[in-house]
Amino acid sequence: MIIGFIGAGNMGGALAKAARAAKPDDVILLSDPRKDKAEELAAELNAAVVDNKTIAMNADFIFLGVKPQNLADVLGGISGLLRTRGGTFTIISMAAGVPISRIKQYLGVAAPIIRIMPNTPVAVGEGAILYSYSEVTTQESINSFTKILSKAGSVMNLDEKLIDAASAISGCGPAYADLFIEALADGGVACGLPRAAAITLASQMLAGSAKLQLATGKHPAELKDAVCSPAGSTIEGVRTLEEGAFRSLVMNAVIAAYKRTKELG
Repeated sequence: MIIGFIGAGNMGGALAKAARAAKPDDVILLSDPRKDKAEELAAELNAAVVDNKTIAMNADFIFLGVKPQNLADVLGGISGLLRTRGGTFTIISMAAGVPISRIKQYLGVAAPIIRIMPNTPVAVGEGAILYSYSEVTTQESINSFTKILSKAGSVMNLDEKLIDAASAISGCGPAYADLFIEALADGGVACGLPRAAAITLASQMLAGSAKLQLATGKHPAELKDAVCSPAGSTIEGVRTLEEGAFRSLVMNAVIAAYKRTKELG
């Protein structure tokens, strides 16, 4: 199998690394305007640096790691080649807010299309990859796609109308989590902890809490209640967060990100 990445930046590069981990014997092709960065990644992955047209003519799976505003130009540059090439191929777009219907218009050819929204933890194999697909996409293509990204994290199929809302949590959420980690660490420093220790404790706590919820399947409120002893330290901290409308602010952040994604699309 030949897997091509048009756009090998932070996200495209992370997915390329996951693809190599999952498919050690397959051919990986990379294309990026920053050729030096693509060559560095190619050396690490035993991949080849080529141009967009080479990927369009040869790749079985074509990952598009380009910004939404550049998608039309990129697809316009390879759509003619895709119309004339033989065999089958699958387009995989990670352009935020751009629906499959618009990708079809840019592409100008009937082809299997998978729209994905990954998040930054894919770089350490703990990502969340949301995906939906066009009606002509076969189950075989979907199975191969999920195999390619199996080392990147969890892969979740959603109705396309829910992708943007889900992305406002999984895609934007790492930034919220990082703000929370930083704020927790700042509080620890204010209480006398060294900065490095405070950051490590906050990060490990957040990672462990997430794993506990996923492993048990318990509602977060139940897990929260288990930590809050009567008249204890934790419930006092929770009360302070609620005084600042903590949950309302988080909800509003997700809603604002969702609305902005719609505007970008």
